[in-house]
Amino acid sequence: MILDQKIPSYLLGKYQLIGTVTFSVLFAVVFLNIYIPFSDTAWFGLGDSTMFLNTIVFIAAAIFTMICSRTLMYKSRNLFEMNFLTYIIWCIMEIVCICGFYTGLTLDIPSLKEEPTLTIFGRSLLYGTIALGVPYIIAGMYFAIIDKNNTIRLMNYDNVVTDEPVKTGAHTNQKITLFDNSGALKLSLSLDNLYYIESDDNYIKVWYTDSKGELKQYMLRCRLKTVEESFKGSGLMRCHRKYIVNINKVSMLRKESEGYILDLDKEDIPPISVTKTYTDSILSHFTEQSPLLEPMDE
Repeated sequence: MILDQKIPSYLLGKYQLIGTVTFSVLFAVVFLNIYIPFSDTAWFGLGDSTMFLNTIVFIAAAIFTMICSRTLMYKSRNLFEMNFLTYIIWCIMEIVCICGFYTGLTLDIPSLKEEPTLTIFGRSLLYGTIALGVPYIIAGMYFAIIDKNNTIRLMNYDNVVTDEPVKTGAHTNQKITLFDNSGALKLSLSLDNLYYIESDDNYIKVWYTDSKGELKQYMLRCRLKTVEESFKGSGLMRCHRKYIVNINKVSMLRKESEGYILDLDKEDIPPISVTKTYTDSILSHFTEQSPLLEPMDE
C-alpha cells in the first residue's frame, strides 16, 4: 500500500522544505485576498488598527508554525523513516494548528462572537485546507519533477566540438551526468566508462573506471527507478532489484541453477544476478548473440 511506503528523500531536503513554506505562504496570501469578500467569518484587514494587529499576529503565527514544523521534520528525518501516511498526518496537523489559532483570534472579535465556535473552526479548516493543502501538493509534484530531471541524465555529445579523437562506427559520445537535489552537477562520465549502478537504500552507487582504468564508485541520493526511467533506450538495462548494468560491458551471460548470471568485462567486478522479473528483457537483448550464452552443466 502506497501509504506505508517511505516518502522520497527530496520531500525532506532543506531547499525543498524552504521552498514549500515560501510557496505556501504566497499561495495562501493570494487565496485569502480572493476569499475574504465572500466569507462571513473573515476579519483580515489593514485599515482598522485592531484588525491590522490581529492580521499581523495571525500571519506571523502561521508562518512561525510552518517554519517550526518543517524544521522539526528536517531534523527528525534521520531519526525515523517517514512514510506517506505519517507525512500526510503531519501536514494535516499543521493546518489544524493554524486553523485553531485563527478560531481563537476570531472568538475575540466582538462582531463575530455570536458565531458558534464549531462553525468558525469548520470554515477556517475548509479554507485553510485549500490555502495550504493545495500548495503542499503542487510543491510536492514540482519537486518530484525536478528530482527526476535533475538527478541523473544521459546526454549526447556527438555534435559538440571537442579536441578528443573522433571515434567512428557504432560509437556515440554519450555521457552520464549526475546532479544532487539542488540541481548542482556532481559527476560527469562517459557511458563507455560506466559498468553498473547499484541501489543502496536511498542512495545509488555508480561504478565506473577512471582515466587510469581503476574501478571507482560514486554515491548519490537517488532512486534506482529514476535511473531506469532516465536511461530508457540506452545501453543501461535493469537486471535486478538492486542493479542496472551497462549491457555493452557484459562479457558473458550464463545460466546457473539459481538463474542467469552476468559477467562484466572487468575481473574485479563480481558476477551480477538476473532476477526473473528482468530475465525476458535481458534474454531478448542477447537473442542474436548466442555465443555469449554458456549452457548450464547438466
